[in-house]
Amino acid sequence: MTIPFIKAHGARNDFLLSWLGDVPEGDQRAMAIAICDRNTGVGADGWILVAPGASEQSHGAIRLYNSDGSDSEISGNGTRCAAAMLIDAGIATNDVRITTGAGTKYLRLLQRDGDRYQLEMNMGRANLAPGNLYYQLQLEDDMHEVTILNVGNPQCVLFTGNFDFDWRDLGRRIEWHPHFPKRTNVSFVKVRDRHNLDVLFWERGAGETASSGTGSMGAAAAAVVRGLAESPLTVNTSAGPLSLEWKGDDIFLTGPSQIVVRGNFFG
Repeated sequence: MTIPFIKAHGARNDFLLSWLGDVPEGDQRAMAIAICDRNTGVGADGWILVAPGASEQSHGAIRLYNSDGSDSEISGNGTRCAAAMLIDAGIATNDVRITTGAGTKYLRLLQRDGDRYQLEMNMGRANLAPGNLYYQLQLEDDMHEVTILNVGNPQCVLFTGNFDFDWRDLGRRIEWHPHFPKRTNVSFVKVRDRHNLDVLFWERGAGETASSGTGSMGAAAAAVVRGLAESPLTVNTSAGPLSLEWKGDDIFLTGPSQIVVRGNFFG
């Protein structure tokens, strides 16, 4: 089995991307686990299948598998990487429309330097159900106050004064909590000031990631609705800053993507 791919990352949240027509027949979930394995595969947080020219409304459609083979509706960083792939292939230019599991997303190229891209993406709206702003989540003998949202995928945001605790273990336990039948992404947020957040990410199906586009959106939206922050916002990740701005009800995220490898995976 041979799978052509490119490897790209959006603020060190890394993805393998393949044209759908180049993917051999078979169990795509198993392929995702194999190609994303960091010891026996190429290694990535997820695998994105790209179908170019899927409709008149978009330059391409994408399907995202997490590194554990599970589906994800959308990744903000991953969608920017797919936009870079479509621009690199000449399928799109400055404005890119991509169909995702969370609807069609619109991106605008702000800057390009070779295989390095800076893109603005309309992430859409953050949806917050009644009672989820200050939700009390029971974990064993502990109660944690969280904000639960949907930004195209499920997000659980926990505000903290510091990161001096085992947030990875807590993130894993929250991801698998019975309250989330399809699991959830988890963001740990420390408010630096009204325009700056420090955030750590535990992603559903991938574990710890250096950054997350949808996680940044969820963290920012939760901070705003709680009255802790206001637009524009910078989310400071371990991989660098991501910028978010409200334009009406929609949230726009600006961040980098970079193509770093082109090759073939032999499974």
